[in-house]
Amino acid sequence: MSQEILRIVHAGALRQPLARCVEAFWETRPGVKVEMFAAGSRECARRVMEGLPFDVLALADPAIFAEFLVPDLVNDYFVLATDQIVLAYERLSRYRETINTQNWVDILLSGEVTYARSDHNLDPCGYRTLLVWKLAEIYYQRRGLFERLSTGCGPEHIYPKSIDAAVGLLEGRADYAFLYSSVARQLGLRYVSLPARINLSNPSYAQYYSAVYVAVEGKFPHSPTIIKGAPIEFAVGLAKGASVYAREFVELLTGRRGQEILESCGLIPC
Repeated sequence: MSQEILRIVHAGALRQPLARCVEAFWETRPGVKVEMFAAGSRECARRVMEGLPFDVLALADPAIFAEFLVPDLVNDYFVLATDQIVLAYERLSRYRETINTQNWVDILLSGEVTYARSDHNLDPCGYRTLLVWKLAEIYYQRRGLFERLSTGCGPEHIYPKSIDAAVGLLEGRADYAFLYSSVARQLGLRYVSLPARINLSNPSYAQYYSAVYVAVEGKFPHSPTIIKGAPIEFAVGLAKGASVYAREFVELLTGRRGQEILESCGLIPC
């Protein structure tokens, strides 16, 4: 008899909590083989549309389900957790001893440091970083700040997904990186917390966040999608006709055990 397989396609930022949930799942389903594929969430959706097999899909933005996958490939999806964008650094980053919530912009624009982000066309952390920069221009009342920050982050410092930007930071290819706070915490990175009006963490600022937007590659060629600022959410969905194992895994992930794992990995369960 062939071995049962559970295929999980997921945002790179969710790798650690999902891997820990798989370990918990194996406690009751040890015979199920689990295959995991990670990419930026928009890239995950495109790969699934192109035929990548999946049972469970965990993404860094619930809006991607509605844009790409519902109702053809996914019926239901659920918000899992929230997070915030931070400016992460490591022990050898230049100006690590002096950077803070007040001076981070000036340090990044000094020309003496390098900073990274993920690709906004592939990964929600990438377009959320651009939204953070636009909100920072408003918050600090510095005209042209978004353009200056964009120009200062060259192509060599733009990575396919946020976890890749984190690895670049750890390997010394950048002094700073815009990441989710959960990813920074999982990797033991230090970080600067940004003001709540900038970091996309607070639902009470949803209207304020929505004043800014960016364009990304859409579902079809030459049809860009406009992404408005919004509080960060992660979500999970099931493939249509998903197996009982997929449903059990999502029940674990969204239940008490899964929430404990998400929280221990720095996310805020919903």
